[in-house]
Amino acid sequence: MKQDRKNKPEPDGPGRPLSARSVIASMLLGTEGLSLPVRALVRAGELFGIAEGTTRVALSRMVATGELVAGPGAGRYTLAGGLVERSAAQETGRRPRLQAWTGQWQMAVVTSSQPRPAGDRAALRAALRRLDLAELREGVWLRPDNLGDPVRLPAAAQVVSEQCDWLTCRWADGEDGALAARLWNLDGWARSAEALHRDMKASIGRLRGGQASALRPGFLLAAATLRHLAADPLLPDELLPARWPGRALRDGYDGFEAALQSGLRRWFRESS
Repeated sequence: MKQDRKNKPEPDGPGRPLSARSVIASMLLGTEGLSLPVRALVRAGELFGIAEGTTRVALSRMVATGELVAGPGAGRYTLAGGLVERSAAQETGRRPRLQAWTGQWQMAVVTSSQPRPAGDRAALRAALRRLDLAELREGVWLRPDNLGDPVRLPAAAQVVSEQCDWLTCRWADGEDGALAARLWNLDGWARSAEALHRDMKASIGRLRGGQASALRPGFLLAAATLRHLAADPLLPDELLPARWPGRALRDGYDGFEAALQSGLRRWFRESS
């Protein structure tokens, strides 16, 4: 069967510029409780050369679209809507709860044989990918059944349940590894993970040393690493290439995040 390149996560990198909305979302996604005071979000924008007024406009727009809510407490904003589920998916990528794999696969099959609105099709594809399934062919998506609860992301699971039936299956003996390699770009993910890990190791010393110049690239590197971890298909060990770098990237990110958060707190104190 011809490979479907649409299932292949693109390598991620730290160089993508961030808008005011992206800075706000990234700051909150990386904060315990998903909530920060306005002054911290404004200062984070300034770190990227974003004017206070621009950040405040972005905050208002995100409230209007349901991505943020005011509070708890005065002068604070908290993530809401789809960004909360993005946080849950990000947490799964960082700290996956995997179960022993028995050789069984989960399969989602589109139930309607009639043309569906483009918006429904797009929402379904996004939801399936968020649940770490890959497309075998049109209307058929699957993954190894090693993630436990299929409704760990309720909004995504609801979209899938409205358009698909859930089935379980087993693949022909000896073909599981070949199928996984066809559905996911494992070599590409591994190469990008190794590059991100190298970049973190190279920059963590500057962050721990309190160098303010390391904060902006560190912030971008953290955002890229979290996106990449969220794109990990979380396959069973039996289906992964040798020396899979997923655990090393997760472990490395924990130390890197601690250094980055410490540097940001120091910068906020000294520049306020």
